[in-house]
Amino acid sequence: QVQLVESGGDLVQPGGSLRLSCAASGFTFSGAGLSWFRQAPGKGLEWVSTINRDGSTVSYNNFVKGRFTISRDNAKNTLYLRMRSLQPEDTAVYYCVKGTTAAGQRGQGTQVTVSS
Repeated sequence: QVQLVESGGDLVQPGGSLRLSCAASGFTFSGAGLSWFRQAPGKGLEWVSTINRDGSTVSYNNFVKGRFTISRDNAKNTLYLRMRSLQPEDTAVYYCVKGTTAAGQRGQGTQVTVSS
């Protein structure tokens, strides 16, 4: 079955950086578009970014403002999200999602906390 395992979340100070990873298995990784979503405390799931099957097309929510970079390594079945200039409002559980909508299968998430 589809398995998505996120990692890389941490407590970081405002202005800091993190790289999230998502190890995937149970499906043809190179054949799937993938996304990152996040959920802040008390809020709903929010789309962050999407990448197509071969990584040639990416899209971001406006709030990213050039701070995040989504990428993938199809040889390693791994999705990444590099985040920089993190702010307290980026605090959330970040989920790797198979597909391009919140209805897609997702992992257990990784916690990102931005605080001084």
